[in-house]
Amino acid sequence: MRRWWTAVVVGATAVLGLGACAPAGLDADLTDDWPAPVAAKTFVPAAGVCHLAVQDVGYLTGYDPVDCAESHRVETLHVGTLSGAAAAQPAPPTVGSAGIRAARAECDREANKAVGGEWRTGRLAVDVVFPSPAAWTGGARWFRCDAGEVRGLDDGVVNPRTGSLRGALKGDAPLAHRCFNPTLEKDAIKEMVPASCTARHHAEFVGVYQAPDISFAAFTRATLDTHKACRKLLAGYAKVPNDGNLQYRAGTIFYHPFEQEWRNGNRGVQCFLWVSDRNLTRSMKGAGSKGLPVT
Repeated sequence: MRRWWTAVVVGATAVLGLGACAPAGLDADLTDDWPAPVAAKTFVPAAGVCHLAVQDVGYLTGYDPVDCAESHRVETLHVGTLSGAAAAQPAPPTVGSAGIRAARAECDREANKAVGGEWRTGRLAVDVVFPSPAAWTGGARWFRCDAGEVRGLDDGVVNPRTGSLRGALKGDAPLAHRCFNPTLEKDAIKEMVPASCTARHHAEFVGVYQAPDISFAAFTRATLDTHKACRKLLAGYAKVPNDGNLQYRAGTIFYHPFEQEWRNGNRGVQCFLWVSDRNLTRSMKGAGSKGLPVT
């Protein structure tokens, strides 16, 4: 489980040889009296179980699930199966491959269903875990969608927790991103410190922008396009016009995935409104022009 976000402001077969002679009372064809061999079954992990440790590779020796009511770090929300060309590869999917991108997309969909909303709207991380190379050679084609509760936007360490993450983003969810006080260092965001929306704060989470399927280099060159997309989310969230005056109502901050996760298909960009010249003491959701006046 990795920290994903960067902030931007502006088997062998043995053959036994048998002789032709047989003891009295037995025929020479021994195999017609034996039951057919049972086909070997490939291990597949279970969904709906939790794990004490974060795994990047699903080694069978490290598979020791626990009840989610016990202390744990990650939960397997879904188990999928690769097929087609991705399953025909000689080894598990590598960074940027079609196989890992397909698994990433399925994990995103299933995680959203499980937690009750877009998982990037809360303090969550979702990772794709593939079988080990040895298990892959033995026929394993599964992948796990593991989710964990992280400390915050700027700290991707996975917290120990008790209880399932299913439904974790429904209703008044403690894990949901809400209001923040950004700290700056040389005009760059150093940290987004969570704050109560009824206390003094300067930023608020407004939604997730799904960026286009372009290269990471192209994305990082198009920061103005990303800010524009975040302003659209801001306008809808605060119920203000998405026009030329919007930039004078509030600025935008966005967090994007690191390059490896981007190459693996993660296109979720987290967007925030930012008011630097005055204190906010309420949520700007639905606040309208009175809440976010042109200044």
